[in-house]
Amino acid sequence: MATARPPTAPAAAGAPTRRRTPRIAGDRRRELIALAAGRLFAADGYAGTRMEDIAAAAEVTKPMVYRHFASKKELYLALLARHEDDLPTFLADVDSAHASADTLVRQILERWLDYVRANGHAWAMLFRDHSGDDEIQAFRRRVSLTARDVLAAFIAERAGAQMPSEQVEPTAELLTSGLAGLALWWIDRPEVPRSVVVEAAARMVAPAVR
Repeated sequence: MATARPPTAPAAAGAPTRRRTPRIAGDRRRELIALAAGRLFAADGYAGTRMEDIAAAAEVTKPMVYRHFASKKELYLALLARHEDDLPTFLADVDSAHASADTLVRQILERWLDYVRANGHAWAMLFRDHSGDDEIQAFRRRVSLTARDVLAAFIAERAGAQMPSEQVEPTAELLTSGLAGLALWWIDRPEVPRSVVVEAAARMVAPAVR
């Protein structure tokens, strides 16, 4: 015979009611962890950030972080890889054949600066953080080279015969380094309007693609 369950005791008057924490889909949870980690890596660097810090910032347990990322290094490299994948999108779907150089450059710069505002951690991880092992250092260099290659291809397409081919790569290197420095400058001065930064960058970039 089945044993009857005792009745559940009513909650005491004034006792706090426990609320269930809403479940978050795995992909969304992974994204929240990545965003929290990016902010910490940007502020404290790879060496200065611990997995328990990331868990606390993402409001999850440490085992939950490890469920999505096997190690701090994997998480750090995943953020750099995401930035590398995003680099070509700044030049995607632009009307480079018909737009004037000034219009085209401003269109690209506005798109790029919107990305900088939303993903400031990427520039800090690439250009301010110098910690990490050889693999991390090599990955940073690779992302920087990808940025230069994307810009070099764009310059070569726009400048054509007006720029000697041997000058394309050093010009791209100059612009990439300058824009990276400008991104860090703007991240530290969020009160500066985007329009001011666009005009400053356009003054440097436009002559290279006219």
